Amino acid sequence: MTTMDVILGRSRPPDVLVCEAFGPTIQGEGPSAGQLASFLRIGDCNLACGSCDTPYSWDWKRYSRAEQTSRMPAEHVAAELLRHPTELVIITGGEPMMQQTQLVPVVSRLTGAGRRIEIETNGTIAPEPAFDQHVSLYAVSPKLSHMGMPTSRRIKPAVLKAFQESGRAVFKFVLDTPADVEEVAALQDEHGLEQVWVMPQATTAAAVITGLRAIAGPAINRGWNVSGRLHTLIWEDERGR
Repeated sequence: MTTMDVILGRSRPPDVLVCEAFGPTIQGEGPSAGQLASFLRIGDCNLACGSCDTPYSWDWKRYSRAEQTSRMPAEHVAAELLRHPTELVIITGGEPMMQQTQLVPVVSRLTGAGRRIEIETNGTIAPEPAFDQHVSLYAVSPKLSHMGMPTSRRIKPAVLKAFQESGRAVFKFVLDTPADVEEVAALQDEHGLEQVWVMPQATTAAAVITGLRAIAGPAINRGWNVSGRLHTLIWEDERGR
């Protein structure tokens, strides 16, 4: 906070709860796969997916919140990301939409420096205008029943509609088995979702390949895009990649 802030009675924006920031690396999933990118992983999530591949960012029954996260001023977060010479910045989680207010100064500085912002979200919290104006793409990943939560918790129709109407959303579903195809199709029809991507549930290179072979045919038949996990194929489940 500056001296002028103190004089005018302005308070500094709340700190961002950060799990990790890393790069340069490559985006491994979705329409930007293969592109050079930096990542900001936010701590905390409003869901509890049974097969989440980053439980250390929110599952405080298994991990220590104090050890896995830290609160950082927005200007420090932005400065850390700007150290990496990547046009694309991915903000993921956890669930980044829980911290939109805290992230506004971060994304504002990043876009002001010519960076492009993509958000990975579970699709249960709608974007707010001050945050939304800085986002080029939302990779919305509604959770299927195999994640172990009731529909009312993981599927929010009004929120999915808001993302769809933004014109900047793709809908990326993680399939555990080919049987999940019917659940995705039902959600697509019910909510009018466009730009559907499907991806296998996998944390090893071998599982990615097996999963892709299982879902590619059904996806093609449905007219969906298919995403691998490029980072997993290269680095397996190594953190910070």
